Amino acid sequence: MENNKIQSQEAYVQLKEALADAEKILVGIGGEWKLSEDADLQRISEVKEGYHQLYELIKDKDYFVVTTVTDGEIWKSELSGERIVAPCGNRHLRQCEKACVKEVWKEGEVSEGVCPHCGAPLVENTIQAENYVEEGYLPMWKKYQLWLSVTLNRKLVVLELGEGFKTPTVIRWPFEKTVFFNQKSRMFRVHESLCQVSQEIGGRATPVAANSLEFIRNGKEKNL
Repeated sequence: MENNKIQSQEAYVQLKEALADAEKILVGIGGEWKLSEDADLQRISEVKEGYHQLYELIKDKDYFVVTTVTDGEIWKSELSGERIVAPCGNRHLRQCEKACVKEVWKEGEVSEGVCPHCGAPLVENTIQAENYVEEGYLPMWKKYQLWLSVTLNRKLVVLELGEGFKTPTVIRWPFEKTVFFNQKSRMFRVHESLCQVSQEIGGRATPVAANSLEFIRNGKEKNL
């Protein structure tokens, strides 16, 4: 693994320069952006600000966001819902506990809190469910794969924020593969302790040892 980390401030400047020149931007968001169910107002405000600043960085570009965070906060941000996929689910969606149907409902859409088909309890539509219904995210996943297929040989910036190894097959490994095959790509992997990148892409990947939420927020605060 490549361990040539650089300072956060220098990395943020490089990121902004790369984004300005990019044709496509692929963003991955992981656990460092997660809100616990008992999060206090300060943490909620910090996460909200992080999403806003991320939007400001990429809003004028052709972007797509993949997130493993299931708290649903990203859907409240200015980021386009048509450019976000959440393969691990969204705790504000509901599914049948037994998955008797491959169907999901918005929170409160089924007032009784039980499956209208079989009467089983409704549970959050996330990978924590015993019988996770993937149909909740699959339409956007197909759209993401189509978008990704046209990034090859284009100036692509891959920005990975706070993703660890809990579900590496969703973001970490696929993102590295994308960078490996696209010789015009540039990657920034930002994580407090797990920012290492593989040697195969080391020349075009920048590991940043910093909390990714603070990295994005502090760039705004320092007017970088």
